[in-house]
Amino acid sequence: MKKIAIVIILILASCVVPKECCAQDKKIDFKRIFKFGTVYGAVNGGTSLSDEDQFSVTNGLQTSVVETPYDYSMILGIRKMKQFGYQPKEAFKRGTESSFSDAATIGRWENQFEFLFEAEYKRQQGETYFDQHHFIRYVADDGCGLKNCWNHWIAKVEYLKDGFADIEYFEASERYRYNVNGNLSFNIGIAQRLSEPYGYDPLEEWKLSNGNLHYTFLALEEGYTVEFDGEGGVEYFDPSGNSVASSSEVWEAVVVPTALADYSEKKRDALDHVIQHSWVIGFDYYKYTKKSWLHAWGNLMPLHYSDSKNEFSYYNYNGGQWKDYSFGLIYGHWFNKNIGVFVEGKYNKYWNREWHGFSAGINYRVF
Repeated sequence: MKKIAIVIILILASCVVPKECCAQDKKIDFKRIFKFGTVYGAVNGGTSLSDEDQFSVTNGLQTSVVETPYDYSMILGIRKMKQFGYQPKEAFKRGTESSFSDAATIGRWENQFEFLFEAEYKRQQGETYFDQHHFIRYVADDGCGLKNCWNHWIAKVEYLKDGFADIEYFEASERYRYNVNGNLSFNIGIAQRLSEPYGYDPLEEWKLSNGNLHYTFLALEEGYTVEFDGEGGVEYFDPSGNSVASSSEVWEAVVVPTALADYSEKKRDALDHVIQHSWVIGFDYYKYTKKSWLHAWGNLMPLHYSDSKNEFSYYNYNGGQWKDYSFGLIYGHWFNKNIGVFVEGKYNKYWNREWHGFSAGINYRVF
C-alpha cells in the first residue's frame, strides 16, 4: 500500500507541477518546491497512567500492582504550509503541534505545493503505535478573474495511519473549484481511496444460531489448550505453552477477548486492500481579521463505486450506498482587548468509522 501511495504521489506531482517550478529545460525545480519548508525531528515524553492496585481472593488475599510505562513519542517530518492568520508563530516545531486546519481541503497558498510528511513512533497508555500522516496539496488559480474559470482546480493526495483511532487509508482527489467570492468557494470532483476491507467481521463465521460466539472452539483452533486435573481444577495455556488462566472466569474475562482481537487482526491483515471510487463535493470558507475569524470546511461523498464482485467490499457489507463525510470549524472572537472566546474542531466518518477532536474555551487578558 505504501509503495502504491508513493507512486501515485510522484505521478500526481509530475502532472501538476506549475510552470514557475520548472526551468527552461522542463526539469522540476525542487529547490523552489521545498523553499520555506521545515524539516523537524523531536523526542517527547511524559507520565502515563498512574500505578493501579489490583486485589484477588482466589487463593487467599493477593495484591498486585499494574504499572503503565511512561508515554513517549519520536517524530520525524517535513512540512510546508502557509499559516492562516489565526495560527500562532512558534520558534521551533516539536512535532506535537496540532492544528485542525491541516485537515482543510484548501490552504492559503495558490499555484504552489503545500505538503506534510510526518511519521511518529509512540507509546501511549502502554500501547505502541507507528502513526503516519502524509499529504500533498495543490490549489490552482490562474487569476483569470472569472468565477467559472476552468483553471480553478484542486488536487490532493493523502495517506493517514492513526493507530489510536484504528484507521488507515490512502486517498487521492481531483476537484473543480467554484469561487463565489474572496471568502467562500465550492468544489466537486472524484476521489479514490485504498484501504483494508472495513466492514469485514472475521468473527461472523463463528457465531452460533442463537447469536452467541463459539469462542472456546475458536481459541482452540488458534492454538490455545485446556488441561483438567481431574479434581475440578482447570488451567488454560496460550499457543506458546504459557499458563494464562487457572479459572473459567479469568479465561472468559481476560484471555478470550485477547484471543478474539488477535484472530480478527490476523484475518483482516491477510486480505488485500480494496480500492473505491467516490463522488465528492465540498465547500471552504475563510475570513480573518485581528478581532474575529472564521474558517470552516466540509466534504461529502454521497455515491461510491467498487467492484461488486469483491465479497469484501464495503458496498456489499453495507448492502448498498452510504455517505462518508468530514467537516471542520475554527472560530475565534475578541469582544474587547481583554476577553475572547474560541471554538475549534473536526469530525470524520469513513466506512462507519469515526475519529474527531475539538477544543473550546475563553481567554481573559489582564492589562
